[in-house]
Amino acid sequence: MPLSKTRLLLLGFFVTTLAIGLGTLLWLNFAPKRVAGWNQLPGQQPLEGLNRHNVVPDFTLTERSGKPIALANLQGKVWIADFIYTTCTDTCPLQSAEMAKLQSELADVTNLRLVSFSVDPTKDTPAVLQAYAARFKADAERWLFLTGDKEQISNLVQGGFRLSAAPLKQDGTDTVILHSPRFVLVDSTATIRGYYDSREPDALLRLKQDLRALVKE
Repeated sequence: MPLSKTRLLLLGFFVTTLAIGLGTLLWLNFAPKRVAGWNQLPGQQPLEGLNRHNVVPDFTLTERSGKPIALANLQGKVWIADFIYTTCTDTCPLQSAEMAKLQSELADVTNLRLVSFSVDPTKDTPAVLQAYAARFKADAERWLFLTGDKEQISNLVQGGFRLSAAPLKQDGTDTVILHSPRFVLVDSTATIRGYYDSREPDALLRLKQDLRALVKE
């Protein structure tokens, strides 16, 4: 007996629904996952969160006070690093403003240090960094500004922190240095535990949460 029009419509609806359901199931199982604001394939480690990344290699640089600062001076401390230069008019002032907020909001974390590395050490002498730090009311004991040998800093940023920093010459203007705006969370053993985009409020919130969890480890 031939199927009625109603039965044909019901059968078509059932087949369509089944196809949509199977397609959704396959997408959920095989499509790239989005984790903590990042497009992430299965098995990849997210950039944000208390993971274990690279260990910061040894260094000795000059602080704005003129005193030498080595990695050993940060041993036993939890610290947040960022990378700036004083003539930068793009992300650097925003980064430093966010670091100033962290200095205030995390004042109760006595084991915390903030460390800003200059990616333009030729121009950023200790005296220049001293004036820059004063603009952001940087506590000399808790927030360090480091400069030094250009090659050492370049190797440290790219080889140690695994971030980018490269000069881009522009006609008729000062050299612009392309560099990462990320904050880097480092534990008391100099192990990098997380990377956080300083331009994203959600990332900064996770940074503070991760830091407070880290100091309890």
